[in-house]
Amino acid sequence: MEKPTVSVNILGQDYKINCPKGHESDLNEAAEYLNQQMQEIKTNSKVIGMEKVAIIAALNITHDMLSSRKYARSNEQQLRELTSQLDSALSHPNKVG
Repeated sequence: MEKPTVSVNILGQDYKINCPKGHESDLNEAAEYLNQQMQEIKTNSKVIGMEKVAIIAALNITHDMLSSRKYARSNEQQLRELTSQLDSALSHPNKVG
């Protein structure tokens, strides 16, 4: 079974990317986001060269992703602690604590 090919444009360059069937819109969204990030770097900085712009964009996107993961893990931990406190309060309704 052949994977669909999706055409994307990043900084004026066309790329044909193989993509799992059903994930074409995800790939297009990712390409649009990458293009936007790279365009912003190219416009607002003195970085020259497609490769350097791509590396800085990748670093920025990776930093954002890792920050989001840390934030999500922190929220999950807080939710577990609150759930534990709620479970404890419900199992000991007369205990004030």
